[in-house]
Amino acid sequence: MHPTVTNESAAGLVVLCVDDERAGIEMITERLEGNRHVRKILTAFDAAEALRVLSGNDEELVTRRKAGMPAVDAVFCDLNMPGLTGIEMGRVLSEFNPPPCLVFVTGVGGDEAVDAFELGAVDYLLKPLNDQARVDKAVDRVIAKLRLNNLPAPGTAPGGGVAVQDERDDEVIPVELAGTTKLVARKSVRWVEAQGDYARLYTTDGSHLVRIPLAQLEERWGKVGFVRIHRSYLVPLNLITELRMGASGYTVVIGSEEKELPVSRRHTRELKDKLVRSPRAGFGS
Repeated sequence: MHPTVTNESAAGLVVLCVDDERAGIEMITERLEGNRHVRKILTAFDAAEALRVLSGNDEELVTRRKAGMPAVDAVFCDLNMPGLTGIEMGRVLSEFNPPPCLVFVTGVGGDEAVDAFELGAVDYLLKPLNDQARVDKAVDRVIAKLRLNNLPAPGTAPGGGVAVQDERDDEVIPVELAGTTKLVARKSVRWVEAQGDYARLYTTDGSHLVRIPLAQLEERWGKVGFVRIHRSYLVPLNLITELRMGASGYTVVIGSEEKELPVSRRHTRELKDKLVRSPRAGFGS
C-alpha cells in the first residue's frame, strides 16, 4: 500500500499502521484519516515489513532519522500477528533511539494488556474501531507523549515551536477483571498502594488491582508529578492539600480530607522540598 497523505500541511503526525489483515489495516487507516492531527499514514502487513518501512528510503523518514527524530511519530499495531507478535515488535521498537509512540490494537483483552503497559504503550484500543472519538483520544495521547519527551508534535516542524495548545499527558492503565480489559486513565488516580508485586489504584470511581510493582509505577510516573511518600504509597503531588505533623510522624491529606496517608521518615525531606518547589506551594519546610 502507498502512504496516505491526509493533510498537505508540513505539520502533523506521521503514523505507521501494522496489521496482518487488510480489513484491520483499512479500519485503522479510516479512523486515522478522520483525525485532523494525522498527516501521513504508512502501512505494513507484519512486523518484518514494518521494520523495513521504518529503516527504508522513504525521503521523509530518512530526513526525520537524520534529524534525531523517530522515523514515525506513532505505530498503531495489531497484537495478534504471525511471526513477531505486536508485543514482540513493540520490544524491538522500544530499543530505537528515540522510539516511536506505541498504540496497540486487539480484538480481545488478555495478559498482553500488562505487557503493553510495561512497554510504555500510550493506549490500548479494542476492535472494532467504530468510535472515532476513542481513536482521537489515542492520537491526543500520542501528542502528549511526544511533548513529554520534547519531540515535535502536530503544529511543530523539526526545530520549530509548538503552534497548537499543549495537552496533558493522559496515559491509560489496562486492568484485567473477569476476562474484560478496562482502561483506567492515570488522571483519575488519587493514590496508589503497594500490595506485594501488585499495586492498587485508588481512583475517582473505585479501586483497581494491577500486576505492576509500585517501584515500576514510581519510575514511570515520577516525571509527571507522582511522588513516593512511603514504601507503600505513591501519590500525585498536585492532590496533596496538607502536610501534617503528628505524634507518629508526618501524614499527607489527599484532596479535601478525602484520605490521610503516612509519610515515612526517609521520604519526608524530599517530599517537603517538592512541595515547596511546587507552583501552588503554600507549604513551609
